Formats: sequence, structure tokens, C-alpha cells
Amino acid sequence: MNNIISDLNVPTMNTPTGETVLKVIGLEKKFGNNAVIRGVDLEVTKGERIAIVGPSGSGKSTFLRCLNCMEDSDGGQIIFDGVDLNDMKVNINIHRRNIGMVFQQFNLFNNKTVLKNVILAPAYVKTQKMRAQKRQNLWISFKNLFKKSKAPLIPLDYTSKKQIVAEETALAVENLERIGLLDKKDAYPATLSGGQKQRIAIVRALQMQPKVMLFDEPTSALDPEMVGEVLSLIRSVAEAGMTMIIVTHEMGFAREIATKVIFFDQGKIAESSPPEAFFDNPQHPRLKEFLSKVL
Repeated sequence: MNNIISDLNVPTMNTPTGETVLKVIGLEKKFGNNAVIRGVDLEVTKGERIAIVGPSGSGKSTFLRCLNCMEDSDGGQIIFDGVDLNDMKVNINIHRRNIGMVFQQFNLFNNKTVLKNVILAPAYVKTQKMRAQKRQNLWISFKNLFKKSKAPLIPLDYTSKKQIVAEETALAVENLERIGLLDKKDAYPATLSGGQKQRIAIVRALQMQPKVMLFDEPTSALDPEMVGEVLSLIRSVAEAGMTMIIVTHEMGFAREIATKVIFFDQGKIAESSPPEAFFDNPQHPRLKEFLSKVL
């Protein structure tokens, strides 16, 4: 299972590097008059693994959805790849390709096979890029008709959609085999267990080769006996050095894989510290109360 990461170009590292990947400044989100996120600041460095815990309704999942621009923020900045995703001039669809998202309810396409679920997004993105490159080359060729000094054409990453699909299919087959689900590649999601669906959802997100992975309570919809297999795959992703933010209610897992644990309460970060200090020596009264109930 560990080999899935190297083939998806995830850099191997055990500790954060100090290079900022994602920076959140004064983030706010309201639903009507209800302030769900209240001025949250957060800096995420490359290779960092942040676990977010807290009571239901504290804003954890909404915060994650704002990071991936699935919810429009009402204030603040989300700096990713050097741009503010909250800037209306920014094409968020381009930048969010580098932010993988795994949901509570899997969100697989029920009318497509497992294999097609995994390759659909990366094949689409690469095909669109190829077509854009070909259009640029047509324009360059046209302008060259009227020039003595010919401009060079753009080198194509791919020459056909068939080539792209073949490449993505080969990678997907390798990864499905590594997580023990290759025999399900032609099956439809409705025939799978919850644990199988979630592992496929994780592989699907990794197939895009993201810079950051977001997990929104990935085990909350699973039967207890299926939780372990999903956590095992997430652990492999974490150990390989993927930068990740995971909202979870699995306290033991958060303590094991996180480099930093954050406690959300009433839309704010009430406490943030390394897992040892977070669980063994909590400072905030609300965190002490929370841990007394869940540990």
C-alpha cells in the first residue's frame, strides 16, 4: 500500500520543511446571521499534517470547504500557490486542482465504474490543456505565415485524448492493485462497501497529484469494522509526506499522525499545539472539557 504514494509523485519526508504551502488570514464565513467561521488564521507548511478536532457545529467542515472554495468565504484571505483564492479575479478552478478533497460521504459517481471514477478528473484536465496548446499552435502557425522569422510551436505534453486516457488508466490500475481493489475496477460504487468506496475516493484525489490533501471526517460514515482499512491508507499518505489537513473525531489517529492538532470551538481556533502537548497538557478550558468527554 505504501508504494501508491511514490507513483503519485508525493515527496517523501517525515517532517515539515518550513515552506509555506497554504496561508489563511482572517477567514470568515456566515450563513445568514450565523457566523460559522470567525477570523481564523492558519499557516500550513509543506509536509505538515494538521488534525482539526472539536464539537459538532464548531465550523470544522465549513472551514475545510472554504479552503477548497466549495463555500464562498465572507472575508479574509486564502493564499495558495502565491495567489488569494478569495480574489474574484483568480480562476479558482485552476488552483483547486492542486487541493485534493475527500468527503464524509465518498461522493463517487454512481453511474461510472470505479476505474472511470479515478481517471475522470485528471484525464479531463490534461485533455483541456492539450486542446488549449493545440489552439495556441494553430494561432502561432497562422501568424508565422506572415513572418520571415518563424516563432516556435509549443511542445505538446500529449498528442491525443487516447494517449491521456491510456496513461491515467495504467496509473489507476497500479494504484487500485496496491490497495487491493483492482478486482473492483469495473464495478459500480453501489456494489461496494463503505470502506472500499472511501479508499477509492482517496485514490481518486491522489490521482490528481495534489499539493495538499483535505480530509473531511473520512471515517464518520463507515461501520466500525471498516474504519481501520481507511485509516491505514491515510496513514500511508501521511507517512509519505503529503501535506494534509484532516477533520476527524478519531482522537488516537490524530495523535498518531498529526504534526499539529487544532481545536475548533464556535468558529475559532481555541488551541493549536503539537499532539503531545495538545492531549497531555491542554490549556484552554473548553478543550479540557472536550477531551474529558471523548477520551
